[in-house]
Amino acid sequence: MEKERILDQNRAPIYEALQTFRQMRVVPFDVPGHKRGRGNPELTEFLGEQCVSIDVNSMKPLDNLCHPISVIRQAEELAADAFLMVGGTTSSVQTMVLSVCKRGDKIIMPRNVHRSVINALVLCGAIPVYVNPEVDHRLGISLGMKREQVAKAIRENPDAVAVLVNNPTYYGICSDLRSIVKMAHEAGMYCLADEAHGTHFYFGENMPVSAMAVGADMAAVSMHKSGGSLTQSSLLLTGPSIQEGHVRKIINLTQTTSGSYLLMSSLDISRRNLALRGKQVFRQVVAMAEYAREEINAVGGYYAFGRELVNGDSIFDFDPTKLSVHTRDIGLAGIEVYDLLRDEYDIQIEFGDIGNILAYLSIGDRYQELERLVSALAEIRRRYQTDSSGLMNQEYIDPEVVTSPQEAFYADKESVPLEDSVGKVCSEFVMCYPPGIPILAPGERITKEILEYIQYAKAKGCSMTGPEDPDIEHINILTQEVG
Repeated sequence: MEKERILDQNRAPIYEALQTFRQMRVVPFDVPGHKRGRGNPELTEFLGEQCVSIDVNSMKPLDNLCHPISVIRQAEELAADAFLMVGGTTSSVQTMVLSVCKRGDKIIMPRNVHRSVINALVLCGAIPVYVNPEVDHRLGISLGMKREQVAKAIRENPDAVAVLVNNPTYYGICSDLRSIVKMAHEAGMYCLADEAHGTHFYFGENMPVSAMAVGADMAAVSMHKSGGSLTQSSLLLTGPSIQEGHVRKIINLTQTTSGSYLLMSSLDISRRNLALRGKQVFRQVVAMAEYAREEINAVGGYYAFGRELVNGDSIFDFDPTKLSVHTRDIGLAGIEVYDLLRDEYDIQIEFGDIGNILAYLSIGDRYQELERLVSALAEIRRRYQTDSSGLMNQEYIDPEVVTSPQEAFYADKESVPLEDSVGKVCSEFVMCYPPGIPILAPGERITKEILEYIQYAKAKGCSMTGPEDPDIEHINILTQEVG
């Protein structure tokens, strides 16, 4: 009976415990120092007393995220035995890699991973074996991993310990995850999934398959992206092959010992909401995305792409909630349309790169706001359309890996002008954020093509991050090649 009670999806144990705690009027001689907001009235006025009063520290009635035994543990069980993560999906992704890889281990992955994956390699010293994704040359976007590419990487690297897959990519592209899991397991390897953008795969219907449904060993899920929880809250899912205690130890290497109850309660409440109403909610999100694609394509010049791209391999499936729009045919880079939407129309979309924009649709969107977006795009085309012949369209450049990310990150380095770096080995990251996929990662050679891409992205207004030099006029290179 106790197990049935705990698994009742109508419950939200952390939220319930906080409600009880609020009513107890406990005198706080602990941290945080604002003492339920009394010590920081400006913060309390800004965030609200209801919010600040539950910004509390771990205590027996509220459990402890580092070693949960009561309400946090119950919330994790309700979320399919997930780990509640308060360091963002970056923390979840890094925990996945650090749980299965150690220094010198090989891990097979696509190169269009989020920087958090490569950061994990810097931390543990594992060596990436990149499966370079197919590229859609019209759209200029990287696609999923083809089955044969993964099979080839496994054949050539039988000592690899894991395969990591994006499910989906930022643009909504899904690989054949079921086949990749099967290939990895047959080779004695783990299969890990970065599902930062796939929360709704678990709660919607007629969605691409989720990682855990096809037997993946671990999956990092951004509840805050499409699931409605607070920014920086995430879930880490594990399968039966993964030892829970080991993963908890890995999490506790880097995650805070002062877990935010605002973040944890938001995960608890959002999980309950989606468990009870997810199918209905995401049915509506898909309908809105389909409506917007149809309307945007009717404007002309733009291409809002969807499931028509599916080819059964490098685009095995497509996330129907993703509103990705190709802009290059109207003579504008995606980042230029992004800037125009924000500056001229007060519309903030997720990102723009050199050829595309992404409007991220989730449980809080409404049709009237989509109509504003469509109207703005139509007006941008009318006012700003120009010749597209001079625009760059390549979003992915195959890297030349010289040494491991860890060796390059910690090696002796020097700063040189960006234009003098061609042929050298990079010791830091360069990326547009979002989406946070590195153009250059530590240990990769800087080529003329990569340099031109960086300079073009800078000129178009992409938000560039990663290097020590905030202006990205200089870049750190290895003083001598290693590896």
